[in-house]
Amino acid sequence: MLMRSGRALLLSALLLGVAPLPVQAQEASSWRTVPSERLLVIETSKGRVLVELFPDVAPAHVERVATLADQGFYDGHTFHRVIEGFMAQTGDPMGTGGGGSHLANVPAELNFRRGRDAGFVLVEGSGPGLRGVMRGLSITTQPDSQMMVTADFKVGAQGLFCPGVVGMARAGSLDSANSQFFLMTGREDELNGLYTPFGRIVDGLDVVKTLKAGPQSDNGRVGENPDTLVRVRTAASLPEAERPTVQVLNDGSPEAAQLIAEARTARGANFNICDIQLPSRVQ
Repeated sequence: MLMRSGRALLLSALLLGVAPLPVQAQEASSWRTVPSERLLVIETSKGRVLVELFPDVAPAHVERVATLADQGFYDGHTFHRVIEGFMAQTGDPMGTGGGGSHLANVPAELNFRRGRDAGFVLVEGSGPGLRGVMRGLSITTQPDSQMMVTADFKVGAQGLFCPGVVGMARAGSLDSANSQFFLMTGREDELNGLYTPFGRIVDGLDVVKTLKAGPQSDNGRVGENPDTLVRVRTAASLPEAERPTVQVLNDGSPEAAQLIAEARTARGANFNICDIQLPSRVQ
């Protein structure tokens, strides 16, 4: 990753007429720590996956998955449907895709309200359909200027199904989500606005890509010896010694701006918002 030098940051601060921060403070301000109650720790038979949950994007879905996780509901469930380059689905106690939990279904949360404090960074687009990143999640949203004419001073937004996004599975009805969820390994625009995204993988996407896949001719249904969820908990519920600490690069940091510019240059005319994958570091 290309980092701005301490000299460049010093010159920027002088040009702005403010006192520069110490180098350590400059580096720290470029990263944010994911709160432990919003970090889902998924131990699989292939390794660990860490997911940042977004309660401001899909509060009911985050609450459902966190509640079931901390009850131990997911432990031992299989990845019953895995399609290479698309997604891996789990969370069904029956292992068939037709099961759920003892709790009532969760109504769809396909859109959310975004305020100025959400930290949105514009990447592409103009007019009503802006695209950018919000704490690493790719979204489409209305412009900030429209906040002045809304009762809650917020605008509509929608999460996009890019690699690393975690979404809730459902049956035919939009309001039929219960316990099953899927982890994206590819981009799928057709899911946008039809399924609820509620999290993003911040570590372990490489693990998800190694899960045993089923044949596409059978819609990814995994037959014998599927991979499993060994243990799923929120980090807050784990003993402190077992609790990982995850920091994610801030969307608005100079380093993130550099990464976005590099992705745009590398992809050229094929650039898409899903090409933005902000890095994380785990302790």
